Amino acid sequence: MVEPLPITRRRFLSSHKSLVTVFWIAAFASLFIWQSRGKGALYRGPSGLSSVFWWTTIQTTTTANSEFPRLRPVAFNLTDFGAVGDGVTVNTEAFERAVYAISKLAKKGGGQLNVGPGKWLTAPFNLTSVMTLFLAEDAEILAVQDESLWPLLPPLPSYGYGREHYGPRYGSFIHGQNLKDVVVTGNNGSINGQGVYWWKKYRAKLLNHTRGPLVQIMWSSDVVFANITLRDSPFWTLHPYDCKNVTITNMTILAPVFEAPNTDGIDPDSCEDMLIENSYISVGDDGIAIKSGWDQYGTNYGRPSKNILIRNLIIRSMVSAGISIGSEMSGGVSNITVENILIWSSRRGVRIKTAPGRGGYVRDITFRNVTLDELRVGIVIKTDYNEHPDGGFNPQAFPVLENINYTGIYGQGVRVPVRMQGTKEIPVKNVTFRDMSVGITYKKKHIFQCAFVQGRVIGTIFPAPCENLDRYDEQEQLVKQSDSQNATDIDYEI
Repeated sequence: MVEPLPITRRRFLSSHKSLVTVFWIAAFASLFIWQSRGKGALYRGPSGLSSVFWWTTIQTTTTANSEFPRLRPVAFNLTDFGAVGDGVTVNTEAFERAVYAISKLAKKGGGQLNVGPGKWLTAPFNLTSVMTLFLAEDAEILAVQDESLWPLLPPLPSYGYGREHYGPRYGSFIHGQNLKDVVVTGNNGSINGQGVYWWKKYRAKLLNHTRGPLVQIMWSSDVVFANITLRDSPFWTLHPYDCKNVTITNMTILAPVFEAPNTDGIDPDSCEDMLIENSYISVGDDGIAIKSGWDQYGTNYGRPSKNILIRNLIIRSMVSAGISIGSEMSGGVSNITVENILIWSSRRGVRIKTAPGRGGYVRDITFRNVTLDELRVGIVIKTDYNEHPDGGFNPQAFPVLENINYTGIYGQGVRVPVRMQGTKEIPVKNVTFRDMSVGITYKKKHIFQCAFVQGRVIGTIFPAPCENLDRYDEQEQLVKQSDSQNATDIDYEI
């Protein structure tokens, strides 16, 4: 028989449930505003940093179509290049001609390509520097459903091989390399990868190359994505690779929560100085997955992901995690802050995953003010995620996991609030928990699971922590030092 919770605990959880409900209402009201109004404009200041303002702060100077604020000295409409938005006509040539025209304007402040209402079918195309791609309300850029029209690219240097097949990989639908000052924005227009075509072929093993992302920007800086919807990617949705100074804000990223394999929402990969904020993500894999290369290829490439702020998001991931770090993290991941996040109706909440052979490190990570609603596992650290590109990895290359902080973790309906599985070779060091109360679906043992974990708990948290952790009071004075840091209490049957 399950014992009832004490009166004070029931009252706390009841009040917290009300708080979660209020958070939901506010969050989805905000989402409704993004999707129904979604009219942000971008201003690039003298410092080169980007900020988002509402349209009312920008004067619309384009006379051809009042839907388009002019954000560059010269603006073109896609129809100027012969495009037809009927969902049938293939407009690849029109996109390519428009981007080529803008590429000639870089020294004059660049150019803007306006995509008006309609369904604009096209094969993959590239962006250029000093460019704004602006999607009007009801504008939808559609990917052709024919892999023969998708270019093949060399494997990413930090991966060695395509993620699914040896050899080359399909390029992304919208692509860019070695760019500077690129903005993709609009009035909540959308980019649609029509991924069902690819998902079916992938499951039937009919593809000879790794699927391409929906949007991939590589070796670039000063990049902004704002106020648009990305949906139904063939593979990862938005993949900034080895980029600096990237802002992703006011985005909606969607894919079916089931049977849409590997459709991660945003995958920062060997990136630094990045902001992800104010967005809604519901996809068929990780909502966000921070990466930095795969085994020996990532170690040799040597580009960490660092200085990334993730805040004010609502995320759903029924088959994976809301926010992950890894498992491809061989170049290192550090100085990551995740705050003001709601993860709902998902398999896992926040996760760090790695394995022997990865090498690298995950350090200086902060999770703050995270709400978990109806999850199987809330906080996860997994050190045996054994996928490798080939047999050339060093099995003695053990990653370092240290300085990981969880503050203000709340929730309800979570089956296992914490599962941190270190090993003798890959211990989890200097973990801190503070201000945590996660309501559980039923009372069981082994719901705060640890193995080879060293760290501390400050104050009182719920559920009760594992014996591996030192106990401190609210004034951060040591109360009890653990002598069981190597204790193992992991139960995957729950």
